[in-house]
Amino acid sequence: MDILNPHILLGSVIYAVIGVVVLWLSFIVIDKITPYKLWEEIVENKNLALAVVVGAMFIAIGQIVAAAIHG
Repeated sequence: MDILNPHILLGSVIYAVIGVVVLWLSFIVIDKITPYKLWEEIVENKNLALAVVVGAMFIAIGQIVAAAIHG
């Protein structure tokens, strides 16, 4: 079973960490370029529409990162 090979397992973990870091960095960049704080608007003001948009953004960026990692 190739999936239990330590090199493949370590590579998968490294790519997963890189993907999560890129996802969060992209959220921080988008948060900086918007005129208000996204996280505060979602959590404190309970802005459901913004939460849906940010969720869609996470899905889209996640697909981009996965495609870039996969090749």
